[in-house]
Amino acid sequence: MEHGHDMPGMEGMAPPSPMSMTGPMQQHDMMMMHMTFFWGRSAEILFSGWPGSSDERPYMYFVALLFVFVLSILVEWLSHCRLIKPGSNHVAAGLVQTLLHALRVGLAYMVMLAIMSFNGGVFLVAVAGHALGFLFFGSRVFKRTPNPAKTSDLPPASC
Repeated sequence: MEHGHDMPGMEGMAPPSPMSMTGPMQQHDMMMMHMTFFWGRSAEILFSGWPGSSDERPYMYFVALLFVFVLSILVEWLSHCRLIKPGSNHVAAGLVQTLLHALRVGLAYMVMLAIMSFNGGVFLVAVAGHALGFLFFGSRVFKRTPNPAKTSDLPPASC
């Protein structure tokens, strides 16, 4: 076999060049996908092309960081909130509880996907948002009662 190809009929054929490929790689101008943490404002977080080029709109990176921070706080709030009144209809309470759970899981997955951009700033604001959210909604710092029987409508989040 020529050129180290092991398949019959593939002799003399070169792999396609990156420029001849079509699909998502071509649409993003061959943007590099990081697989290790990096620092910088040029990142794609959650959505294609967002927050955009740091040269054109440098403030959008900070908007993206604020968005991830708020998402993290919301996940903690949903993990520790009590919206269902005692004595509520069990079916209605179960439906509300299910919707709250779905919302919490969806937001938590969005935070996880943002972290998968491997941008160091995104990672730090996600952890800071979870920490601040837990401080406000989950810790004993702002609790009125020393040992409440039930602290949340939802069970603890588990991975």
